[in-house]
Amino acid sequence: MHGSDHRAVPLTPEESNLLIAGIIIVCVILFVLAFLVPRLSNGPQKGVDKTLGIGQSGAGKAPGKLGEWLQKPFSSSRKATNKSASKGREGRGKLPL
Repeated sequence: MHGSDHRAVPLTPEESNLLIAGIIIVCVILFVLAFLVPRLSNGPQKGVDKTLGIGQSGAGKAPGKLGEWLQKPFSSSRKATNKSASKGREGRGKLPL
């Protein structure tokens, strides 16, 4: 087998659950970070967004509808992480400090 052999291997249910849990943990971390230090949370948020964006664009290179379907989990994860960080900053902004 050569190093350039890139085949998509379907995830097992356990791997899917682990991936979902990972995204949830990232959302919670971004929320807490954005709430505690709003200005410093932009860097990690952009890093997560960029990483998921690379996966999304890579998945989108698949032909036709398959590319659209493969992009969806990355798109949903990006929306969730960005919304989480945004809500953390919004919550901090509403504090009477």
